[in-house]
Amino acid sequence: MRLVIAKCSVDYAGRLNAHLPLATRLLMLKSDGSILIHSDGGSYKPLNWMSPPCSLVEEKPDADQTDAGITAIWTVTHHKTADQLVVSLYDVQHDSAHELGIDPGLIKDGVEAHLQKLLADNIDLLGDGHTLVRREYMTAIGPVDILARDASGGAVAVELKRRGDIDGVEQLTRYLELMNRDPHLAPVQGVFAAQEIKPQARTLAEDRGIRCLVLDYDAMRGLDDTHSRLF
Repeated sequence: MRLVIAKCSVDYAGRLNAHLPLATRLLMLKSDGSILIHSDGGSYKPLNWMSPPCSLVEEKPDADQTDAGITAIWTVTHHKTADQLVVSLYDVQHDSAHELGIDPGLIKDGVEAHLQKLLADNIDLLGDGHTLVRREYMTAIGPVDILARDASGGAVAVELKRRGDIDGVEQLTRYLELMNRDPHLAPVQGVFAAQEIKPQARTLAEDRGIRCLVLDYDAMRGLDDTHSRLF
């Protein structure tokens, strides 16, 4: 992984256009070819990024760009969509490379992992006509717990938690923003599923168009048969 702290401006051109004006930012370049651009705020969410497969070309600025203070230009191009992320570097304060090795991935606690399996086995809890695509659908920034299709064939991304709070909604939002860039998936609906969802998290999720689903762990395991009991 290469970490660069630099004063830069950033332009994204493709299916959408976006511009980040001149400021000091952290540029994270990963071995899979992806680049993420962070500010000193906003928690884990990058300001902009390019997911793999992509490649980076570093170029020298022309005379006019040099006069404007630009010292280097990075052009990151996505191999499938031809979208481009252009980073204009002005002042590099730090540039280092680090070998992180193979990551074992996120290990969920027993209940959360079991919830994922149970929901995958009972995917109709999402609604009539839903079908499972796969568990742990991998994106460039981590795995989505469940990817499904609704009755009309639309993609549905599910994030599972034991207790749903605002951080979980933010995590799903990040996945949705990335997945909705993929023309083979978009538009992707979001479902935030948990045994308990805090009111603030529900409000934030609904404001972002994310559906909330409260899961009954015992019922999903068959320990609470609501059809055979009297009350």
